[in-house]
Amino acid sequence: MTSDLFSVTAFLRASQLRSDLAQRNRLYARSHAHVESYGGNPVVVYAPEDSHHGNFYPPAYAAISAHAEWIRRFNKIHAQGRSLPRPPIDPARKWRELDSCMSSDALLMNIFCASEVTASPALRRAIGIDTESEPIFGWKACVPLNSGRVDRTEVDMRWGDLLVEAKLTESDFQCREAHIVEAYRDFDDVFDRELLPRVQMRTRRRRQAVELVEQFTQEWEPPCDRSEEVAREFQAGIEARADAEQPWQSGYASYQLIRNVLGAHAARASFCVVHDERRPDLRESWFQVMSAVKGADMRTRCKAITWQEIVPHLPAQLRDFLDVKYGIVAPGCIPLTIEELEARAYHESKTGMRK
Repeated sequence: MTSDLFSVTAFLRASQLRSDLAQRNRLYARSHAHVESYGGNPVVVYAPEDSHHGNFYPPAYAAISAHAEWIRRFNKIHAQGRSLPRPPIDPARKWRELDSCMSSDALLMNIFCASEVTASPALRRAIGIDTESEPIFGWKACVPLNSGRVDRTEVDMRWGDLLVEAKLTESDFQCREAHIVEAYRDFDDVFDRELLPRVQMRTRRRRQAVELVEQFTQEWEPPCDRSEEVAREFQAGIEARADAEQPWQSGYASYQLIRNVLGAHAARASFCVVHDERRPDLRESWFQVMSAVKGADMRTRCKAITWQEIVPHLPAQLRDFLDVKYGIVAPGCIPLTIEELEARAYHESKTGMRK
């Protein structure tokens, strides 16, 4: 598969999964405080309500709320939060990334913050955990650079000697310029650079506030509900056109994976990518990076597992939550269809109960 065709396929699979999650969550959210983003296929964003949160499995959210380190993950502001409707209940609250139904970090915490899950010997065996410690979310790795400094990159989860990168609807593992990737101290010790996936990237630079000023417009000055959103879209278009005029340069695909493997190497840890089985493109990208790892020891410490493969080791109520909200079920099982979810939601609205 050529790189262009692979990119298109990955984009389509990500879009299909986003569409399915959006439909499922519009039904699930009816009994929870939430808003929907603007656009033709809106994303559901949940707001906290007293002791629960619509985006989270209740026992997991209770554990997060009682854990000072875990609750700090809610400090991360939603990148598109300003373009969303104001939160219900507390309109002054800023939207967080973990509020979004598309958040892979929220999915990760829904599973691994529930005490009955982390205590499961079967689950520990499935992902290669041999420790009594609890998971750390947003762990700061120290990836050495040639300059003598370190890259304090954030890893989604560290549990014992296992580092985890969680993925759901993201299109890829990001790209980065070659000179940045090759600046890691252990890059050539860990990887055969000729085997890593390469891309051509536009040169990007930080722009001064006065640049492109002649292209600004006053057309959204009259008050309207979408004035701020329109302004941002207009400015993004200006910047995109300016970026398209920049020259090309060589870069590496799957930068997040390269960086995290280097982080695992430095920490003498293993590294696992958790992804959805409906995204085989992500698994293929990971295998491309794994094949470029030189040493057999480090290569054996690189792993992959799907959310679906984790499901059999989870309690029944959490399995039901993942089926309804994410369409994630055990391998060989069929998730509830949108029609079945609509019928279920209708029944629950009549009886006043949620299963």
